[in-house]
Amino acid sequence: MPNNEPEKVTPLRPKRPCPECGKPSERAFYPFCSKRCKDIDLNRWFSGAYVIPGRPIEDGDDETPSE
Repeated sequence: MPNNEPEKVTPLRPKRPCPECGKPSERAFYPFCSKRCKDIDLNRWFSGAYVIPGRPIEDGDDETPSE
């Protein structure tokens, strides 16, 4: 298949800006641009800065049946 034209390959992951700093993302740290930005995001999860809301807790709503 000798061909002088480069092959057109669609990347699996499109380049997107890093969610932390806005630089183009790198494959090794996707969707981040570097280990530093990836670690910053991970630290925010560990510290509780990011929270996924759950069901509200209602008072007096016990799981155990009363007899």
